[in-house]
Amino acid sequence: MNFLTNKEKGNSALGIAIGYFSCNGYTVSIPLNDTQDYDLVVEKNSKFYSVQVKATGCKTKYGVYQVALKSCGGTKGKEYKTIIDTKIDYVFIVTADFNIYFIPKEAIKNRSTLNLCGKYEEYKIKK
Repeated sequence: MNFLTNKEKGNSALGIAIGYFSCNGYTVSIPLNDTQDYDLVVEKNSKFYSVQVKATGCKTKYGVYQVALKSCGGTKGKEYKTIIDTKIDYVFIVTADFNIYFIPKEAIKNRSTLNLCGKYEEYKIKK
């Protein structure tokens, strides 16, 4: 997958997440705006989960995909939130080579970036 812009990267990941959850028996709800911490709410077996969707094409010098966990904005690019400070349940991550990870927020300890190394292999969706 070739991400030309951040907006395209985000839209692609969101579409993949909706497709994944829909094909796996979840009911998917999409928020009306983007002021909440989550991108989707999914429901299965009467349980609801809030999901933040991320995509990455960035690799470390060791060839491991890396995902930004913080959001920055404004004129000075100031950090205004990081995933571990939010009230989401899961992070759904899509890599440029279409690997998918569904990671519970409590499994994430880093504040700024997450390297999708062996530590997160158990959360990788099997193709």
